[in-house]
Amino acid sequence: MPRAQKSKLCTGETRHQAQGGTQPQRGAQAPAATEQAFPSSASPPFEVLTQRNPAARSRRAPKRSQRAVSATTKSAGVSRTRSYKGADCQVEKKQSSVQSPLSIVQSQGDPVSKIASVLVQFLLDMSRMKRPIMKADMLKFINKKHKHRFVEILKRASFSLEVVFGVDLKEVDPTKHSYVLVSKMNLPNNGTINRGRGFPKTGLLMNLLGVIFLKGNCAAEEKIWEFLSKMRVYAGKRHFIFGEPKKLITQDLVKLKYLEYRQVPNSDPPRYEFLWGPRAHAETNKMRVLEFWAKINQTVPSAFHPWYEEALRDEQERAEATVTLQAETDATASACSRACPAARPSEVEPDPSHCD
Repeated sequence: MPRAQKSKLCTGETRHQAQGGTQPQRGAQAPAATEQAFPSSASPPFEVLTQRNPAARSRRAPKRSQRAVSATTKSAGVSRTRSYKGADCQVEKKQSSVQSPLSIVQSQGDPVSKIASVLVQFLLDMSRMKRPIMKADMLKFINKKHKHRFVEILKRASFSLEVVFGVDLKEVDPTKHSYVLVSKMNLPNNGTINRGRGFPKTGLLMNLLGVIFLKGNCAAEEKIWEFLSKMRVYAGKRHFIFGEPKKLITQDLVKLKYLEYRQVPNSDPPRYEFLWGPRAHAETNKMRVLEFWAKINQTVPSAFHPWYEEALRDEQERAEATVTLQAETDATASACSRACPAARPSEVEPDPSHCD
């Protein structure tokens, strides 16, 4: 993002504000996707976990969808002591003050969704323990009547991992069918930031970067919390995945230089705004963030016009900067080789250990 753009003050509304009030629709039509994307009708990442098929998005009105999310996230938490026994991989539950992301999916009656939710937890646990993820181990969670749907179950689990936690499931050995989780960004401790059993925070960071981008590369703090409230993430209220969100957003991610958090000049009372930090610029770009948002909304990046055009310009500028840097490096190396020529063979001193 150009530094000149970064220095501009945030306003309450982005210059890219969507026009009109029509109901969001699927597909790549720019006005519909823009309205759907931000901020009032964007699908919270947790909502996609409640859908029976991630490839077929619900057509319900946004308010109704948000009520459904609220209801599902109130279900009981999952104990840290888990049992993966039973035909449909039922998880032992007990009352807990900490909710599990699995409870979002388990509220659905679809047994395949339940299996996928358990598989998500298993994959996260294996990645946290740095143990290999094998297809054979995953199949142990699926009884005979569902084994033929393994590919579908794995796709659902992979989709949830990506949009909620910001990690990709990749097959590293097709012959042994082994997999690994790869974070979209390089947050410490495999995305958990702090050591321990926490969940990856990369998905939240990708959402924040998307809000900032769609708000004109600078988002007022109140707009950030307005968006996060749709994910049931509130300042001062501990979240079952993200912990204490205000500390995470205004301190941890700022200290790690993924976000910039600053006071709006001349604001009285003080108001604050968020921008991308230097590490965010280094580890991702606008197009990747747009692709992440497009996946959540079941559309394509080009549907987010004119942000897609801006993302293309950003990619072009990055490519040109890389070419320029490489040319400068080559020129420096060439100049050094001319100024410091290698010694000719006749100038090399003879080795006294060898006889004539």
